[in-house]
Amino acid sequence: MPPRGDTDGPGDTPDPAGPERRAVTVLILNGPNLGRLGSREPEIYGSATLADIEAACAALGAELGLDVDLRQTDDEAELIGWIHEAADRRLPVVLNPAAFTHYSYALRDALAMRTAPLVEVHLSNPAARESFRHTSVVSAVADGTITGFGPQSYELALRAVARLLNRAGPD
Repeated sequence: MPPRGDTDGPGDTPDPAGPERRAVTVLILNGPNLGRLGSREPEIYGSATLADIEAACAALGAELGLDVDLRQTDDEAELIGWIHEAADRRLPVVLNPAAFTHYSYALRDALAMRTAPLVEVHLSNPAARESFRHTSVVSAVADGTITGFGPQSYELALRAVARLLNRAGPD
């Protein structure tokens, strides 16, 4: 999904609760093949599409005072560029690095420069799958990792970001 227009930073969207509390933008970044959700190995990843996940995250984000900006790329360089943008703008990130999880030291190094909360997510449970999926080079630089809950992994990650930002909403 293409990025939305640029804004001024973490407090760039007015919050319905009032001008003193503006919504924080959270980047939900997705790596390779996640644009194929719904048709990609539904026995592992389920039938929800990335658009379904985006709609659920946008609704929950509104409840939590978070403005969700969901993006997907199959390109490692583009994903790293978005991580740099998040660091520069001090934006929290929910990240499903997909296959990059297991070997992208360039992604890991970019994430180490983060300036806001980072939650790693996976639809499936990598520890219960093939052995090459058991290692994450991302986990060590994330605040936490949520795996194995299908699309709900993203919602749990948004709740975690809200708590890390002290914006806890309804449970």
